[in-house]
Amino acid sequence: MNVLVVGSGGREHALCWAARRSPLCGRLLCAPGNAGIGEVAACVAIDAADVSALVDLARRESVDFVIVGPEVPLVAGLIDRLNDAGILAFGPTARAAEIEGSKSFMKELCERCGVPTAAYARFDEPEQAKAFIRRHGAPVVVKADGLASGKGVILCHNENEAYAAIDHIMIEGAFGDAGAQVVIEDFLIGEEASFFALVHGDRAVPLASAQDHKAAFDGDQGPNTGGMGAYSPAPIITGAVAEEIMAKVIMPIVRGLAEDGRPYSGVLYAGLMFTHDGPKVLEFNARFGDPECQPLILRLKSDLLTALVACAEGRMDDIDLQWHPDPALVVVMATHGYPGHYARGSAIGGLVEASSVPGVTIFHAGTKLDEGKLVADGGRVLGVAARAPSVPRAQELAYSAVDRIAWPEGFCRRDIGWRAIGRM
Repeated sequence: MNVLVVGSGGREHALCWAARRSPLCGRLLCAPGNAGIGEVAACVAIDAADVSALVDLARRESVDFVIVGPEVPLVAGLIDRLNDAGILAFGPTARAAEIEGSKSFMKELCERCGVPTAAYARFDEPEQAKAFIRRHGAPVVVKADGLASGKGVILCHNENEAYAAIDHIMIEGAFGDAGAQVVIEDFLIGEEASFFALVHGDRAVPLASAQDHKAAFDGDQGPNTGGMGAYSPAPIITGAVAEEIMAKVIMPIVRGLAEDGRPYSGVLYAGLMFTHDGPKVLEFNARFGDPECQPLILRLKSDLLTALVACAEGRMDDIDLQWHPDPALVVVMATHGYPGHYARGSAIGGLVEASSVPGVTIFHAGTKLDEGKLVADGGRVLGVAARAPSVPRAQELAYSAVDRIAWPEGFCRRDIGWRAIGRM
């Protein structure tokens, strides 16, 4: 097959890396890709949000199968346009992807389907939102309703922080149109983890679990980011818990979307908080997580491309996934200043030495080649991943590789995997 992967992050590098290993994969394209993806695929300089140009590319290059990585083109209707062009694609239509594109839609869907989630209220006027805070009190979570690259969630421990969050999102416009409305939720206490399933129509096949690290700094301190590291599996999601999630979270949502005339196809990501009252949904994403995709891919024994094609075609009975029992872990290296303002163009060295660490695979996110030299071209820049017999060993290998990378302008958390290690 001629395969096109859409996107430019670490998730897309992992998807390309896995697709390239499949006997189904002939020519492999990625738009726009990055420096690391360029080593396994032909990169085409088309922005992932340029739906028309991506459809034209798929037609022009006789692409047989498209894998859409990021959420923006999904919400913008890329799958719909590819379907109209008769090109097989992996991912949900725009109406189904609204489960990620609108947090208020997701919350309403959970209510209708009886899926446990935090109590919430939605507002399109900042003064109404602040009046609610005065009545409700704190702590609360304030979220931009639309897509904000994983950064539109602000944890507010007191009322003043909540007022500031509302101003930041709705008045200062920190997240653009995504912040025209806000969702204010009860502050849930517990342990967070992610669960993934392949879905087509009213059928779903479980993938695996992972645990992300959203905060920028060690000890879960600092602002929310798109993710500073992850590992899989999440110890809190045992086999029995996974069955409960499928029965009480994934399947009700899948059926609810189908009943609403929004049948879902693709990967469905449930972000969960494990509270004293059981698991509750924090969010749904309409695509693989980034960076969670990287450790998932390292653990997958089966042919990923074969499974994704079967899912897109609705052949769910043909999907039989096998996993390495060993955990995998990824450490994200980001440019200083991220998730705020950061500079581009700093040189990165030492990747050959870092890649020589046994069990380590390095996935590129915000990188490009500048006159033959590798430079940083984004906030999150590299994902240093390792699979090993235990989380402590995977952590040790990943940080051993990190320490061989020569990039003074970069930083990373040094505690990825701390919850799993603390359980041992």
